Amino acid sequence: MAKTAILVSTILALMNCMSMVLPFDSSPLQDFCVADKTSTVHMDGLACKNPATVTVDDFFYSGLHIPANISKKLGVGFKTVSVQQVPGLNTQGLYLGRMDLQPNGHFPPHYHARATEIVTVLEGSVEFGFVTSYPEYKNYKKVLVKGDVFVVPVGLIHYARHVGTEPTVMLWAFNSQNPGVTPVTGGVFAAQPPIDSDYLSQAYLLDEKTVGRLQNQIKV
Repeated sequence: MAKTAILVSTILALMNCMSMVLPFDSSPLQDFCVADKTSTVHMDGLACKNPATVTVDDFFYSGLHIPANISKKLGVGFKTVSVQQVPGLNTQGLYLGRMDLQPNGHFPPHYHARATEIVTVLEGSVEFGFVTSYPEYKNYKKVLVKGDVFVVPVGLIHYARHVGTEPTVMLWAFNSQNPGVTPVTGGVFAAQPPIDSDYLSQAYLLDEKTVGRLQNQIKV
């Protein structure tokens, strides 16, 4: 009985250790699982294409050197390289892309619930920062220039704003096929159906008129 209890305890301890070191996305059980984007099967990820129909182009993408379309409102543009562009990324736990920032451009505070983010600057300069959780709310920020790399821990609110006079080009990557993105303001004021405006006015110390204006203007 004692040996059984020790064995069970050991197994549970090992499982606990594994849960701490494994990434958020599941490890592949085969060489690859190229996404079958025509499949109607619903699963965590995308169904696998028949390996016999896989080609080298399923693992290839060209175009990240081309600037992204810029949002006039925010002065920022994105080009993503996900499983939608590269089916061979399916189950590989990766998502990457390019961000172009114009002078005075910015990307509002947001967080990714399922991934750590890493960015590197190719051209220009940008202030990048993240804020720790309650109760410290410490803002770790730094102005990044060409060649700099910055890491944002999983789930923490972070932001980017252009500094300098020249356009900025960055590459970013996540350790998840689907990191998720939740803008802080959008997640609150653009919720559908809307969160009660009286509650929001109390929670954010705003009058209901201001809350209503934010709910009407802010879009995810």
